[in-house]
Amino acid sequence: MKKIKILISSAVLFAGMYACSDSFLEVPPTGTLSKDQLTGLPGLEGSLIAAYAQLSALSQTHSGPSNWLIGSIRGGDANKGTDPGDGTEMIPIQRYEYVSTDQVAGNVYASYFDGVARANSVLSLLKEAQASVKDADKARISAEARFIRAHFYFQLKRNFNMVPYVDENIGVGNGIEKVKNDTDLWPKIEADFKAAYDVLPETSSSVGRANKWAAASYLAKTYLYQKKYAEAKALFDLIIANGKTTGGRKYALLPKYSDLYRVANDNNSESIFAVQATVKSGSGNNANGDLQLNFIQGVDPGTCCGFFQPSFEFVNSFRTDANGLPLLDNSYNAPANAVKTDMGIKSDQPFTLDAGPLDPRLDHSIGRRGIPFLDWGPHTGASMIRNQPNGGPYSPKKYIFTKAEKAAGLTETGGWGHQTYNAYNVTIIRFADVLLMAAEAEIEVGSLAKALEYTNMVRGRATNASDFVMLNGAPAANYKIGLYSSFPTKEYARAAVRFERRIELGMEGYRFYDLVRWGEDVEAINRYLKYDQVLLPGALGGAVYTANKALFPLPQSQIDLIGKDILKQNPGY
Repeated sequence: MKKIKILISSAVLFAGMYACSDSFLEVPPTGTLSKDQLTGLPGLEGSLIAAYAQLSALSQTHSGPSNWLIGSIRGGDANKGTDPGDGTEMIPIQRYEYVSTDQVAGNVYASYFDGVARANSVLSLLKEAQASVKDADKARISAEARFIRAHFYFQLKRNFNMVPYVDENIGVGNGIEKVKNDTDLWPKIEADFKAAYDVLPETSSSVGRANKWAAASYLAKTYLYQKKYAEAKALFDLIIANGKTTGGRKYALLPKYSDLYRVANDNNSESIFAVQATVKSGSGNNANGDLQLNFIQGVDPGTCCGFFQPSFEFVNSFRTDANGLPLLDNSYNAPANAVKTDMGIKSDQPFTLDAGPLDPRLDHSIGRRGIPFLDWGPHTGASMIRNQPNGGPYSPKKYIFTKAEKAAGLTETGGWGHQTYNAYNVTIIRFADVLLMAAEAEIEVGSLAKALEYTNMVRGRATNASDFVMLNGAPAANYKIGLYSSFPTKEYARAAVRFERRIELGMEGYRFYDLVRWGEDVEAINRYLKYDQVLLPGALGGAVYTANKALFPLPQSQIDLIGKDILKQNPGY
């Protein structure tokens, strides 16, 4: 099996690039492709790969597939970190002070619409496909392009809500500038994912492509976001029973939580859809550059740049009770439960690790002082943190390469000359995510017992003692995690499943969007801010989250260009 090789030399293939004239005297500019080249099978496949390439955002910091800034930091999993003067365009994001002229929202909007344009380009070219292109190939390529378009519109929907809907039939000079943002996107997104689900094969020799079950999972997720619980449940039932990866593996949780974050396990049985990455091919453009800012500053791994530092409130949420269950009443922030931190303590000063019971996924998700940081040795605290007063004492740990992976050549020099590009795929949907979404659907229209089963499947993997982080031959902390014995009420079940998503999927870009769709964003984000701004007053002091910040503003530059009678701004901006 092989990954799709994303070569961005083909990432500028748009339908408008070829000339329509029959004159043999017209010579295409160097670097462009003829219509005949684009409408044969190799050209169509190349255009499709160009659309896949945009899934990675091509190392664009703000709109990468991990959603570390706009999903995790906005959700309170982490803060910007590093020095106050670095990444200043991110400060309004972590403080919920973004306005219509902000760089981040503009970049996200442009990046997602770039993905839409690339998918539409493929669909437009298919209309003029050469006779030699088989119907089966045309159907598959169309389905993959529609999957990609739906992915980008899904992202646009949950970040901006109402944006112009543009398909392959509308282009420059053909009315694109007159498309209003007054169309409900959900039916369009559903239709694309449904078309992909109906047509795509289950397996392929290119394991990075979307398959039937990836489309089904994304469609079910789309139903869940709309609270169409019955439709979501029916599809989740099929996925859990029959779903398999593009490589032919039946969907299943990996035996160890830590197995999820090793390059050797890319495209594993838990990976439903992921953005593919490889190193040393394509001058870094095929590597995972999404997280290039988020490595340890000054020392290995990566030596740059100290962004994306886990929040105190998020760390506290890993506290468990005597039965190894989470504190669903949010009492984890109470002084008796808050996890001990080395905030303000220098790396050469003594520090006593927290001795209370903790969910073991904490130390697979977060680097904290005294605990082994993968195979690089114990996290040393302040010496591994670029600016502790601005970001706190914790480091990100997921998607961080090991010393062994670096030695094996699975990294390469990325931005600013640091060894931060790597071969990690970035997961869009994984099976644990599906199980917990299915649990949500079961709570609403199905069975609390089935929701309990799915939730305990996810928790059960974390009880694997062979996966506990070890220090000097013993568990590095007082790891205690148990299974739920029952879900006595819907309210309790909802709280349990929602909390499980926070712990299981933490720092993976889900949190903000989950809070918004549950209607818990105002309460939960302000609880995080109230706690963390006491410890990080320079970065977070005075910040408040309001309900209108659930959406980004449409970029003012787009409204100015197209006209405010065409594009209507989101409320509150």
